[in-house]
Amino acid sequence: MQRARDQGSTDEDRQRPPRTWLAVLHQLIGLIIGVLSFPLVLAGVTVGAVLAPIGGSGLPILGLTLRYTDGLAAIERSRFAGMAGREVPPWPADPRRRYRWVVIPSLAAFTGRATWGKICYPLPRLLASALLFPIVLAIWAVGVATLPLTAPFYLWTNPLPALEDGQPRQGRRGAARRRRAAQRGRIGRAAAATGGALLFASAPRVSRGLAAADTALTRWLLSPPSDLAARVTELEISRERVVDAAEDERRRIERDLHDGAQQRLVALAMELGRAKAKFGYDPEGAKVLLDRAHIEAKAALTELRNLVRGVHPPILTERGLDPALSGLAALCPIPVDVHVEVPVRPRPAVEAVAYFMVAEALTNVAKHSRASHVNVVVEGHGFPGTLTVLVSDDGIGGADPAGAGLSGLADRVSGVDGELSVESPSGGPTMISAVLPCG
Repeated sequence: MQRARDQGSTDEDRQRPPRTWLAVLHQLIGLIIGVLSFPLVLAGVTVGAVLAPIGGSGLPILGLTLRYTDGLAAIERSRFAGMAGREVPPWPADPRRRYRWVVIPSLAAFTGRATWGKICYPLPRLLASALLFPIVLAIWAVGVATLPLTAPFYLWTNPLPALEDGQPRQGRRGAARRRRAAQRGRIGRAAAATGGALLFASAPRVSRGLAAADTALTRWLLSPPSDLAARVTELEISRERVVDAAEDERRRIERDLHDGAQQRLVALAMELGRAKAKFGYDPEGAKVLLDRAHIEAKAALTELRNLVRGVHPPILTERGLDPALSGLAALCPIPVDVHVEVPVRPRPAVEAVAYFMVAEALTNVAKHSRASHVNVVVEGHGFPGTLTVLVSDDGIGGADPAGAGLSGLADRVSGVDGELSVESPSGGPTMISAVLPCG
């Protein structure tokens, strides 16, 4: 939840409205960039493509052009972020897009949409800025020019002519016509001035709106589709969770080795040393010590076997989920019914996640649930399909999905693009289910 709030606040910051003068300057700089970049990129691509068949002599030119478009894309992202207040997300890094000797691009560099979006970008940039900047400039110029020419100003500078008493009838008619003509002119000029004032008032909003439209064009060419960007974000979060889960697992293994098997092996070595010292003068005492050492050795083997089972049980690799989960059920102090129906074995990573999910769930049931019975159901739905894992018990419920055990399960499940759900109302029952992709 905290991550979601942080992400939401970050997105709001990235979409902040730009300052008006920056939005106007943004359009001017965009026009300059388009005028300078379009001829360079066009010449580089054309010359490089013509010379490339001649012993590859055009490849360095194409490589330099691609390097230039990469730098141009980075500059544009900074410009939109700083001036337009809009984020233009970059494409994910492509490891296949490599260069030899700095300027010789690989063939894969020319096959991606990201590359061609950067190559084609200067032309739309030039056309868009050539259209948008004059619009912004005209709105501001007209608004500023007509701002002082308001209706009160014209009424003050052009007063109505007064009629003089005793003026002949024909003179009065001419004065009336002149007065009506002046009145119509004043009304027209006042209307134009008022429209100019309204245009001036709307100029900041129009400038920012055109900057937003400009952002949409740039994102279309320089950013991945929105669904891909969301998928990349999801995978980044999933990767972080998997790394955290692996680190927690490493600490658990270290702790189990230190507190369990290591202590028993130390005790075993001490017992064997004491028995060796007693062999010469107290064979019976040495025999007792050897018996203790034998017990310690078996206990150490048992703990090592349990540790290996917790890391990755050999039976899971050799025989699959059904025997492995049956072995877990046999070790659980609560009766467990296991139903496994998997026509096609999923990939090993998915099998391991399903196994550890059941193992963790059974451990939690034995420790906290006060249940009298547990059901484990695993069903496969073809390949490439999904593997559904369900663990339910009749305990007291109240399982916390944010707890260490269940959150670790969620991290493991998300590591294979799966989904984990927990239903555990107070009073029970508890159902923990996961849907794992098999492909």
